[in-house]
Amino acid sequence: MTFSSSFGSAARPGMPPLEVRLTRNGIAESLHRVHAVVCDQRGRVLMRAGDPQQLSFIRSALKPFQAQVFVASGAADQAGSDDRALAIACASHAGEASQAREAFKILWKADLDTEQLQCPTPRGKESPLEHNCSGKHAAFLATCRRMHWPLESYLQTDHPLQQQVLKRVGELLGMPGAELVTARDDCGAPTLQLQLSQMALLFAHLGASEQAELERLSRAMLAHPELVAGSGRFDTEVMRSSHGQVLSKGGAEGIQCLSRLGEGLGLAIKVEDGASRAKHAVALHLMKQLEWLTPLTLEELSQAFLQPNEGVRLEVNGELRFDNGR
Repeated sequence: MTFSSSFGSAARPGMPPLEVRLTRNGIAESLHRVHAVVCDQRGRVLMRAGDPQQLSFIRSALKPFQAQVFVASGAADQAGSDDRALAIACASHAGEASQAREAFKILWKADLDTEQLQCPTPRGKESPLEHNCSGKHAAFLATCRRMHWPLESYLQTDHPLQQQVLKRVGELLGMPGAELVTARDDCGAPTLQLQLSQMALLFAHLGASEQAELERLSRAMLAHPELVAGSGRFDTEVMRSSHGQVLSKGGAEGIQCLSRLGEGLGLAIKVEDGASRAKHAVALHLMKQLEWLTPLTLEELSQAFLQPNEGVRLEVNGELRFDNGR
């Protein structure tokens, strides 16, 4: 499977990006351009709007695949970790006490200290456990403890832990992990630059329920959506409202990835200007087109996320079209 592109590359003719307009009292105020793609487990682009080869960093939407090593290494089972631990390992959480407590439990069961976390302490907070990535970092450290890997350098790209992440992601994408382009995320961990179709392929695998490790992680996320983000946050409310049918994981700078459990399809979204409000609007718009959620559920989510203030509304123009390969 060969991938090559550059950010901002033009979409093929007849496949324009989606547009999200913010209107105030019916008058257009802002405009966002959005690319989206649906892939199956073989990496085939089935539907798209805009450019499926759009390059961007996957950011926190990578977390379920980083948590694979926590499960595969036996670290999760050794510590007797339950679904709550797996969910927090995949989380971009709100730093609530219940969420920080789950990250702490991973450390405690592995005989690790909070001070060993290398994610930063958020401004105005008291502990790195309150950082939105603390669950991922706790799982990283527990894995290193289990495998007798160095603890101090666990965020370095050449560390055995991070090399395992690259290897496993590469296997899912059908390419050598060594060819993946990495960069430092805001929490200090490596993230990956991927094409939008590659992100969709990863989530096609996550939702397919065909690989034991990914199935455990996806089931944990759906069982405990309140840990993955937080009450009132998009990922949590989509998974909670879908009654265990739709996986949702966002990332910074306008990344949103979704999958419907058991279908083997992944949906990836990238907003060119990085706006969160636009990715949420497009996700709901496309889940309606794909019939992944009921009309009543979509209406409830739309009221929560598409009307941020009185007189203000987000409107999406465009749709996914079947890819004709031209």
